[in-house]
Amino acid sequence: MGVFTYEDEVTCSIPPSKMFKAGIIDSDNLIPKIMPQAIKCVEILQGDGCPGTIKKIHFGEEIDAIDKENFTICYTVIEGDILTGDIESISHELKVVGYGDGGCIYKNISKYHTKGDAQVCEDHVKGGKEEALALFKAIEAYVSAHPDEY
Repeated sequence: MGVFTYEDEVTCSIPPSKMFKAGIIDSDNLIPKIMPQAIKCVEILQGDGCPGTIKKIHFGEEIDAIDKENFTICYTVIEGDILTGDIESISHELKVVGYGDGGCIYKNISKYHTKGDAQVCEDHVKGGKEEALALFKAIEAYVSAHPDEY
């Protein structure tokens, strides 16, 4: 099995606690509301949101670890269209850290686990980054427009 890793960071003016709560803790409710074209619904197949929870979105994901005090989550995509023929799974480590005057940096490390010695197509990674950025910006816009909700 091969592993291809990429890192990405996005900054915004929302405090880390609000972005973590909206983008991670309440994502099952918020994302279908603000981006129904991306995610129509989230079904919890097993668990209660803690490590070991398995969710079905348009893909299956398993929460490996979550730290609500330090605004981090680790999860693995284990099934779905996002896993092309040569990709076995994709693990993500997301961390929201304070930045500037009350804003935050959303840090993401993604590891593509391939079958055998297969390589990851750069276009696949680029598409994933673009989708993640669009989602992040939608969450940021929602939290900015509804500051008392989170």
